[in-house]
Amino acid sequence: MRENRQSPTIEVQEKSMTEEMQDIAVEGAAFAKKIFDDVREFSKDPVAGVSRQGYSAVENKVHEYVKEVGKTLGLEEWADAAGNLFLTLPGEHRDLPAFVTGSHGDSVPQGGNYDGLAGIVAGLTVLWWMRRTNYTPYRDMSVLVTRMEESSYFGKAYVGTLAMTGKLKPEDLKLRHRTKQQTLAEAIRESGFDPEACVSGKPLADLKKFGAFIELHIEQGPTLDSNKTKRVGVVTGIRGNLRHKVVRCIGETAHSGAVNREFRHDAVLATADFLMRMEKHWIHRLDREEDLVFTVGVLKTGDSAAIAKVPGLVTFCIDMRSLSMGTLERFHEVLLSCADKVAKERGVKFEFDQMLRTDPAKLNSGLVARIATTAAENGIPYIAMPSGAGHDSAVLTNAGIPSAMIFVANQNGSHNPREEMKLEDFMQGVKLLWKVAEGFDTERE
Repeated sequence: MRENRQSPTIEVQEKSMTEEMQDIAVEGAAFAKKIFDDVREFSKDPVAGVSRQGYSAVENKVHEYVKEVGKTLGLEEWADAAGNLFLTLPGEHRDLPAFVTGSHGDSVPQGGNYDGLAGIVAGLTVLWWMRRTNYTPYRDMSVLVTRMEESSYFGKAYVGTLAMTGKLKPEDLKLRHRTKQQTLAEAIRESGFDPEACVSGKPLADLKKFGAFIELHIEQGPTLDSNKTKRVGVVTGIRGNLRHKVVRCIGETAHSGAVNREFRHDAVLATADFLMRMEKHWIHRLDREEDLVFTVGVLKTGDSAAIAKVPGLVTFCIDMRSLSMGTLERFHEVLLSCADKVAKERGVKFEFDQMLRTDPAKLNSGLVARIATTAAENGIPYIAMPSGAGHDSAVLTNAGIPSAMIFVANQNGSHNPREEMKLEDFMQGVKLLWKVAEGFDTERE
């Protein structure tokens, strides 16, 4: 693998201050683009998009590649027992907790090139910028490249950061790959890391050495891309969720031509009625300016369903997300009440599996305010917005690390091979990240 590894050809050079200010944005964009292009090339999926499974040869190659980038910049390199990688530019005061940025190097199957990778490249571009201008930070500046943020392959998200913060559980190691018998423990071990250490209950890194963690990420939705001037987002928090993976609407299967409407217990129409009522309740809460999203991502009739049958069974899932757990809990009460009403009116029964709960992640208010202020001071238009998707930042902030996020506009959503991102939008985010890092210690005690 090593002899075939690509590495950037851009070298650190010295120029006059005038020249640097004139061409730094152009050269920084070229530096970033090369990394994006190289990683896309070696992680292409044979069908479409890119596939970078956590703890696979491809994810390992991402880490080896960015190590080579780090070497060109003279960065220090360290990885914990889970394989989370730190690339550090030493600061003047090394005893202080570091300013850390970064994201994950893996992807969903046949996903896009920028989900996760954009945050890594942004951090590397900022450190390149510092090297390029001979800037020495007040404290250490690190890029963190996390492992297996995506849940697509083993059914567990945030494996790297959960292990790093001592929150990965022994039972998680028994999880099996979605298409083969490999366990998560085997995948971690085959990549050269220590699965037992990952579930010791102890952090794999000294969390007190994080002065701040700021993750740049593509938005993964249309809000920023639909705005002509505001292409950067300042994330206010990460939505929590309440989920039911399996909801069953049980009616009565019958002959489609022999049973009149008044005698039917149609599971499809009952489910449709239920979901339309829930959408009305959702709209009502949006009109009251509550933060809430409601999704049914899977819906299907029973295996015996046919064109000549009144359907007697529908199964579906429910995903509700909000910055407020109170909003979610109240909406869940409405959901159960609504299901009960529809069941009585239509002669069906709704069965809900055990509810899964993920609390919202409250990002550090001081860091969020600092990012917003820095954007305004540097003429970067932005939108204050929540994150509907989960991120490593949520794990780190819940572990007590001051954390915040920057979003950049992207096209065609995410978790699909059509995902795109304009380089000029990305560089706006990089500029904001750089200015936040530069100004982090302006008010020194």
